[in-house]
Amino acid sequence: MKYLAFLILLLAPLACTRSGTAQPEQAAAPPETPAPLPAAAVAVADTTTLPVAEAPPEPAPRPEFSVEYLMGKFDPAQHPDFVLVDKKYADEEGYFLRKETYEIFQKMWEAAQTDGISLTIVSATRNFSRQKAIWEGKWTGTRLIENGTNAAKQYPKPKTRALKILEYSSMPGSSRHHWGTDIDLNDLDNYTFEQGPGKKVYDWLQKHASEYGFCQPYSPKGDHRPTGYNEEKWHWSYIPIAKQLTDLAAHRLTDDMISGFKGAETAMEISIVQKYVLGINRECL
Repeated sequence: MKYLAFLILLLAPLACTRSGTAQPEQAAAPPETPAPLPAAAVAVADTTTLPVAEAPPEPAPRPEFSVEYLMGKFDPAQHPDFVLVDKKYADEEGYFLRKETYEIFQKMWEAAQTDGISLTIVSATRNFSRQKAIWEGKWTGTRLIENGTNAAKQYPKPKTRALKILEYSSMPGSSRHHWGTDIDLNDLDNYTFEQGPGKKVYDWLQKHASEYGFCQPYSPKGDHRPTGYNEEKWHWSYIPIAKQLTDLAAHRLTDDMISGFKGAETAMEISIVQKYVLGINRECL
């Protein structure tokens, strides 16, 4: 019995140690491989394409102009970019405008009609020859200037005479009317647009002309426009084309190029390009 009790005491710690041993952890199961897509789904994924945004339309090409065009040395009746103005829009037949100018003017005319406003073209494109006839008539006194004055008699000094004529008329080769972008509307007198029906026309133009690309280049003279022609409430210019020609004048036209008519010798002394061709309303630049 002593031996049996001793054997039990000897084996008891070993049994406790084996029963208290932690079991080894099982290895983590490998991740499941996703099932392959059905063949039909793969086919759809391979053949479906996303919509492609349409490319914006190409902008219309800018017309190219020469210095000769800038100076009005062409016949608008024979020029492919010009069109005859319908008598419906003018006080007489025979006016020409660039096609772009005429097309947008017709839209402005229709809008004005809807608002009870009548717009009538009283002058449009004038080439070098036509402007020369106007200038020389005033220079020689056969055509009176504003207020019925004979400039040849009243202003014998060439520079003084030129400056008086330049209040409202351009030297040939320097006029915006050469370009086919500029029109005179309704009357050639500021007073007409300062009262009565004429004021309604001018107010409408000030509010809406810019919506069609037109601008009054000869705004009131002052700090913002110290040089150039006097104010002309009747003169409106189609800026999308006229701006390109104004830029051309700034870079290519020089005073010595203004020649070929009576009184042309004053052009350089007066700085005709800088003060008159470029002396316009800043909103039209």
